[in-house]
Amino acid sequence: MAPLRLVSRIQSIVELSLSFHNLVVGANGQRQAMFLENVSGLAERILRNYDLSPVDSALVISSSGCNRVPIEMAEEFQRRKVPVVAVISRRHSEASRSHRADGRKLQDFADIILDTGAPAGDAMVRIPGLETPVAPGSTVGGCLLINSLKAEIAVRLTAAGQPPTVLTASALVGAETATSLFEAAYDEHARRLARLYENLGTPRAAALPASAPRPNVS
Repeated sequence: MAPLRLVSRIQSIVELSLSFHNLVVGANGQRQAMFLENVSGLAERILRNYDLSPVDSALVISSSGCNRVPIEMAEEFQRRKVPVVAVISRRHSEASRSHRADGRKLQDFADIILDTGAPAGDAMVRIPGLETPVAPGSTVGGCLLINSLKAEIAVRLTAAGQPPTVLTASALVGAETATSLFEAAYDEHARRLARLYENLGTPRAAALPASAPRPNVS
């Protein structure tokens, strides 16, 4: 087994302007989100908020791999020497046109590509009398991939003598232990996550080249 680098933090980068469109129309609607996901330069402004280094790695998810923001996110990660794992549907991506002028897609900026297996168009169920299919498969395939990654990471950490803390249901470990695990894990997560911001805007961060490693907290 290859040497294992312990994970110091996990940070979800979820921009509300791109994801909070449950109102569908009106303020914070779907039209705005779909427009913003193809605004060039937005990815760089998002990543300006994080003190990244080559000890980090990034997981970028886009079924088509064709929208500008996820593509530029992956491009920015690679520019900072951060390895990129892309989750796409190959068949859907191959049938889709990139919104970038150069035609490049998310997978063109990925070190590893994971395929959800969803078909072109994503939807998987055809109904007699309905012209187009329904029920996207990328969600199911994506969840399967992410949970498989979690299991594999747990296997490797345990084999390395650093078993992860697992938030376990009270039905298995009892209410007191479940609560203790929950509180301890979230406190530790907050402490580790603080390191992701501590050098932003400082002379040290400005002087440190993107390729230079930063201390990692395990």
